[in-house]
Amino acid sequence: MMNEHVDVLIVGAGISGIGMASSLSGEGLSISILESRHELGGTWSLFQYPGIRSDSDMTTFAFRSHPWVDERTIAPGETIQEYLRSVAEQAEVARLIRYRRRVIRADWSSEAQTWRVEYEELETGEVRSLTCWMLFGATGYYRYDEGYRPSWPTLPRFQGTVVHPQQWPSDLDVRDKRVVVVGSGATAVTLVPSLADAGAKVTMLQRSPTYIAAVPSRDTLGNRIRRFLPLRVAAGANRWRGILKGMFVYEFSRRRPARMRALLHEGVTRQLGPDYPVDRHFKPDYDPWDQRLCATPDGDLFDSIRNGQADVMTDHISAFTEDGIQLASGGHLQADIIVTATGLNILMFGDIEFRIDGELIDLASRVSYRGMMLDGVPNFAFAFGYTNSSWTLKVDLITDHVRRLLRTLRRTGALTVTPHYEGRRDNLPPLIDMGSGYVKRGVHLLPRQGDGSDWRRNQNYLSDHRLFRRKIRDQSALRFTNSSVRSA
Repeated sequence: MMNEHVDVLIVGAGISGIGMASSLSGEGLSISILESRHELGGTWSLFQYPGIRSDSDMTTFAFRSHPWVDERTIAPGETIQEYLRSVAEQAEVARLIRYRRRVIRADWSSEAQTWRVEYEELETGEVRSLTCWMLFGATGYYRYDEGYRPSWPTLPRFQGTVVHPQQWPSDLDVRDKRVVVVGSGATAVTLVPSLADAGAKVTMLQRSPTYIAAVPSRDTLGNRIRRFLPLRVAAGANRWRGILKGMFVYEFSRRRPARMRALLHEGVTRQLGPDYPVDRHFKPDYDPWDQRLCATPDGDLFDSIRNGQADVMTDHISAFTEDGIQLASGGHLQADIIVTATGLNILMFGDIEFRIDGELIDLASRVSYRGMMLDGVPNFAFAFGYTNSSWTLKVDLITDHVRRLLRTLRRTGALTVTPHYEGRRDNLPPLIDMGSGYVKRGVHLLPRQGDGSDWRRNQNYLSDHRLFRRKIRDQSALRFTNSSVRSA
């Protein structure tokens, strides 16, 4: 039997994989997508905890080529999943996906100038292989099979139910239950009001405060624009409104952190009243956007606190007991259910073993070209979005750039494109340079950022937009080669 070959192999059928395949639609390339889960959607298929939603403006989170038309700009997970299914169908991407296939390793052959990719068919355990010209990693950056849970030796003492949001039981009944949500990140901020609405009495237990802002779930002006302008025009206008607003908030936070801290503090005080201990529970000791800012749509978290269905406790866990949590301050929280909303485990490139001509390579030691390719690794690109804005804004730029790279390869007759970094390699910052706990735990797994605009991962869409629009042939960091063509 002849070995199967495709021009482009995409690993992952989440939002990045769907975006890449959609971008290549109509390019005349053979494409296959390998997805380890049973359906497309990635994050939006995996997470099933109550209230799962975007915390980004959907006019910027949706693809540029497939505008968001729902009136809600902060949308629930099932609506985002429906949107991705619709995009996959419209772009004729759905038929390219092979489910329950987990990629194990990828080996680049300089002689054949192709990747040989091995994958396991999870239904049978059989290992198969195929070859591809271009390999694209759309695997996200965290483990799908497990979330992060701190080492708590006393946790087995607890006689109630312990749940991690990444493995939420579909039959969990929280009505009239005492629920303690451990954590204060985006997941916890989503869970607390959702569990309160379901009839639980909820406590959010945090070691330290997080910045949380109430934001409208609907864009009144954006919806008016859609009523009076053609869809494409309105979508473009609303998308750029969202981009510029997000950039302003981020840049203002970085340039005037003290003022931003004061504004966020004032916002929480307006929501909870002057008598609420805002400083204790909502005044972090770091600057805004040192860690990601959490959004609560229409202030639903604050509503739950005001109506008495939820409260916040800032303390440390001393030990778990049979019926709750003993706090370091001496207090005790009673619980029927404990939710460990304690974060993610970083996992880059789907834990695929990469080799070049049979030699194992450590991708974490490589320098990243524009946050989408790695120096010295031929015909390989990956999706990595923004962490201070909508993930998909950067993914759109990356997928368009990969499409242009492939066009250049075909037009010039070159077979490979490889980034080459010639700067310093000592003490380089990681691909994600944030103070969040999951970043600190997984920093050793992340590729590096280098010197020069091509080797830094920007957090500014306008800068990236200009950078990514440069002509492919003018990009000196890229080398195009085959047996006869040495550069293009």
